[in-house]
Amino acid sequence: MPVSTSSNIQQITSGSELTKEYLENINKYLWTLSPTEILSWAIDHLPNLYQTTAFGLTGLATVDMINKISIDRNQNHLVPLIFLDTLYHFEETLELAKRCQETYQVPLHVYKPMDASTTAEFEQEHGSNLWKVDEDMYDYLVKVEPARRAYEELNVKSVITGRRRSQRGDRENIPILEVDGTGLIKLNPLALWDFQQVWTYIRANEVPYNALIDQGYKSIGDHHSTKKPTGQEGERDGRWAGQQKTECGLHKDYFKMRAAFMASKKKRQEQQQQQQQQQQHTSMITA
Repeated sequence: MPVSTSSNIQQITSGSELTKEYLENINKYLWTLSPTEILSWAIDHLPNLYQTTAFGLTGLATVDMINKISIDRNQNHLVPLIFLDTLYHFEETLELAKRCQETYQVPLHVYKPMDASTTAEFEQEHGSNLWKVDEDMYDYLVKVEPARRAYEELNVKSVITGRRRSQRGDRENIPILEVDGTGLIKLNPLALWDFQQVWTYIRANEVPYNALIDQGYKSIGDHHSTKKPTGQEGERDGRWAGQQKTECGLHKDYFKMRAAFMASKKKRQEQQQQQQQQQQHTSMITA
């Protein structure tokens, strides 16, 4: 099959159209483009396109690039944002989200864990250390389920992510364009850039960024599982330090994550039932 060009790639309507061969062919073409050109292509070819972001440096560079494309086309910001508020973000991250919305006049859709709008409400139901006690359940509740809810409510077919190969871990070999197990199309426009290239773009274009970057942080997630990297550590080594974990669940197999969540939920329910039975038994003895 010959390598695709912009002229022979048709408008894509769903992930099911992207066979392995067609996907490989498109990626060969995208490999020749700059991130801005990749984003322009995506805006023209991908269906129901949104950007998911936690306002890391890569996502911020992407927002800025899309904004420039939008201005060149005399249109408002062309790709809406989805932000998953886990209820455990740094205050600096939440302030940055508002600043970006105002700076770029971009539609921002915020999704929180189901049935919890504050940390206190979440912890009343799940305890104060769920992220440590049961990380699969935590990831599902604060990231995976809200993301799936966002995709369904907004009819999302394609998302732009901030993943790059230089971040290592599960990201080392990511393509520019891929389709996950649910049929969601994922675009990684800066997949080939390293941290320095992203940081240079941020500074050169005066892109708003997280104040924690100036304190030495490079990758910023929930405050309870993010630390400042030291020495020659990789840029994401400050996330989940001391664990084998490199992803929060958003870019893992959705069905496996949901199965793990359901198994954890069932186990907790069984434990609660046993505790209740023991308490009832003890009450009967002491009565």
